[in-house]
Amino acid sequence: MTRHCHNCGEPWTINGNPGRGEVCMKCRADLRVCLNCTSYDPRVAQQCRERRADPVLEKAAGNFCEYFEFIKRAWTPKTEANPREAAARERMNKLFGG
Repeated sequence: MTRHCHNCGEPWTINGNPGRGEVCMKCRADLRVCLNCTSYDPRVAQQCRERRADPVLEKAAGNFCEYFEFIKRAWTPKTEANPREAAARERMNKLFGG
């Protein structure tokens, strides 16, 4: 279990939580984001288990949440295949003959 970038999996080895302006050294994604927080849960209201936290609209953008705690988890890469995108591209290619 490591603390790592939600986008690329680059480990965060510095003690403590990242600041509002901290970015991943590999992919330049913001690190102090909802997607890296222990309270983030896509199944609850506002996708946050911390009831006192102000709602954050962009979960992958840096924010000033005072309840942020960097989560330790195993890295699982994102799947690049998006079936909706692939279907839309296929329909567009049929339409335009590409």
